[in-house]
Amino acid sequence: MDNSSGVGVLDKAVLVLNALEAGPASLAQLVQATGLARPTAHRLAVALEHHRIVSRDTQGRFVLGPRLSELSTAAGEDRLLAVAAPVLMQLRDLTGESAQLYRRQGDERVCVAAAERASGLRDTVPVGSALPMTAGSAAQILLAWEEPDRLHRGLRGAKFTAATLASVRRRGWAHSVGEREQGVASVSAAIRGSGGKVIAAVSVSGPIERLTRAPGRLHAVPVMAAAERITESMRRSS
Repeated sequence: MDNSSGVGVLDKAVLVLNALEAGPASLAQLVQATGLARPTAHRLAVALEHHRIVSRDTQGRFVLGPRLSELSTAAGEDRLLAVAAPVLMQLRDLTGESAQLYRRQGDERVCVAAAERASGLRDTVPVGSALPMTAGSAAQILLAWEEPDRLHRGLRGAKFTAATLASVRRRGWAHSVGEREQGVASVSAAIRGSGGKVIAAVSVSGPIERLTRAPGRLHAVPVMAAAERITESMRRSS
C-alpha cells in the first residue's frame, strides 16, 4: 500500500514519528528504522523537537513529545463534548433537573458541559466553573477509582471519607446532600475511557426540596444510564 501523501517532507516526518512509536531511538536507530538519510532524519527530528512533537530522554535519545499528548487530550475532550451534549439534554428532560459533565484538572473539577432547566428555580453550574475535589458527588466519582496513593491524598480535607468512596465503587454512583453547597443535592456516575479509566463524571443537581435527602433513590438509575451511553459512544468513536 502506498503511504505517500504527495507531500514529501510530511511523509518523512511521519516516518520519524512512526519509528518513535516503538520507543526511544538514537539518531542511528532512526536512520535504520526510517530508511532516511542521516542528515534528513536529524533535520526532521530536531524540527519536530522545536514544536514539542518530539523530545529527548535523559540519554539524549529521541522520544515522542508532550505536544502529541496535549493534542490527543483536546481531541478526546472535543469528542466527549460532542457525544455528551444530547445525553445531558435527555437526562435533564428525564429528571427535570440540571445536568452537568465534569472533568478533573489537578486539584479541581471543571464543568465542561451542562444542560440547564428551562424554567423554575435553577441551581446552575456555569460551564467553565472550577469546583473543589473535596466535596460533591462528582468529586467522589472522579476520586473513587484513583490509584491508592492519589486517593488517600485526595481525601485530605475532603467532606467525604474512604468508606464513602468504597460505597461509590461498590454501587457505581455517588450522591451528596449539602456537601459542596448548602441546600443543594446531586447524583453522579462515572464515564470511562479506554482501559476502563474514569475520564469524567455526569451529574444531576438541584435543591434538596426536590431531590430529597436520598437523591440517589430518585436519580441514580437515569444518571448511571446516561454515563453508560456516553461511555459506549466514546468507545465506538475511538
